[in-house]
Amino acid sequence: MALIKVKTRGTENVVGAGKNLIINGAMTLAQRGTSSTADGYGSLDRWKMTYGGGGTLTHSQQSLSSSDTPYTLGLRNYMRSTVTTASSAAGLYAQLEHRIEASTMAQSGWNYTSSSSELTLSFWAKSSLAGTYYIQLRTIDTTEYYYSKSFTLAANTWKKITCTVAGNSNLVINNDTGHGFTVLVAPDYGTTYTGHSQAVTGAWYNRTLNAGYFPNYAQDWFGTAGNTFEITGVQLEVGGNASDFEHRSFDTEMEKCERYFQTYSNTLWQGTNEHAANYSLYLDGYFRKRMRATPTATLIGTVAIGRPQVAVSQRPNSISGLSEEGFFKCNWPSSGTYGGSLGTHGDAYYRMVVGAYPTNRIDFSAEL
Repeated sequence: MALIKVKTRGTENVVGAGKNLIINGAMTLAQRGTSSTADGYGSLDRWKMTYGGGGTLTHSQQSLSSSDTPYTLGLRNYMRSTVTTASSAAGLYAQLEHRIEASTMAQSGWNYTSSSSELTLSFWAKSSLAGTYYIQLRTIDTTEYYYSKSFTLAANTWKKITCTVAGNSNLVINNDTGHGFTVLVAPDYGTTYTGHSQAVTGAWYNRTLNAGYFPNYAQDWFGTAGNTFEITGVQLEVGGNASDFEHRSFDTEMEKCERYFQTYSNTLWQGTNEHAANYSLYLDGYFRKRMRATPTATLIGTVAIGRPQVAVSQRPNSISGLSEEGFFKCNWPSSGTYGGSLGTHGDAYYRMVVGAYPTNRIDFSAEL
């Protein structure tokens, strides 16, 4: 009888095994857009660029070239953070966050209260400025606990970074759909937030002081316009070793991302105007995928109300009747250029139409 060879972990790139707790770790999806200056979500899906206290950043999706080491491992994109307005203020901070649902961590197989159970983070990083940077893992439920580790980079050189952390009896992770865990990579923090003896590395701790986030940074990354920090191939997995990156199909990654964020363009919803003098339309607005929680809706660009045989020019200014599964109503102003009643056509069919992406869309966000 022929023997079946079982492949061990860490021997080759794998597809779809489901080990990676990070969503969009390959930086392939950017539903909101490929570049943003927003403090928060704005470019790549599931990645939140948080900064403040001085200066500005641009975060963007970029393409790897064939000469880049991550490219040879099957990765094609990375996220870049660029200093657009420099600052060396004591109160500045810049951090790339990936927030993970509590139930995902609770059911991951990591025995987070046991010091003999391990979790491993790995990723590729590159900076235009050589120096020492920091990773931080955070548990969110009940009392927040932090685990920090430093890593060094040579200028303009991709390097694989690995951090293995054991559980701790103080950690609490609820089995719910809330924010339970954060993976954070920090290019820079000012001295308002660093340097206190509380900010240890290589151990879990409860931060109680502003200056307790990290040790002092040896270099001033945010202090020079044009400095860049780049990252790709982010993986968080149960166990004490970093295995090869799990490559997922585009469809699989999109399905995971749409639990937290969905955008709609080039779309038409049919609806009914309840009453001639009403300023709302009832719709069958089902989402492509059930979302993590009831989302917020943002209308961008041209979203129009129309009826082929009736000249109307209303534009909705809000979406209501929202749930995890969809929405059932849009509303528009009672007056103005794009407002007013729909005339005498009560109980008539109308359409809510969204124009072409990316200028025109409706965004639904249930991000952590």
